[in-house]
Amino acid sequence: MRRALEWLVPAENPSGAIYGAIVIGALLAAESGRHESYVGTIGSAAIATALYWLAHAYASVLGRRLATHERLTAGALVRALGHDWALVRGAAVPLVALVASWIAGAAQETAVNVALWSTVASLLAFEAIAGIRSHAKPGELVLEMSVGVTMGVAILALKIVLH
Repeated sequence: MRRALEWLVPAENPSGAIYGAIVIGALLAAESGRHESYVGTIGSAAIATALYWLAHAYASVLGRRLATHERLTAGALVRALGHDWALVRGAAVPLVALVASWIAGAAQETAVNVALWSTVASLLAFEAIAGIRSHAKPGELVLEMSVGVTMGVAILALKIVLH
């Protein structure tokens, strides 16, 4: 369990894992029912994950180069891609839930809902971990969990509004 938490919440760039979960959750909410097959749904989510990862790393490197007048190096690209790999880690939770639902024989719409709820659960887990690590008092923990619930409800609301 500890290794799974360390993988999900990386010591370097934990915010990337949170972004990854939110972005894929929002994508699945927006695309829910638009694809006729699991392959299309999973493929679009995987491509979006890769594109988001690459775009974030690219923007970081280019932004730094514009600010510092540095030249582009392969090392800078590799470091940025490694740092932003956390985005893929966060997106992996809803993607794994989607694939696992497919393997279990769930209907595609059900699988997307499972993936969306896994995103919400991930956000609540991130908030709980942050609260526990910070030794939050009960009232503070309620606030932290409320923020996670609000983000999760926003993702679920996106699905409702768009469908």
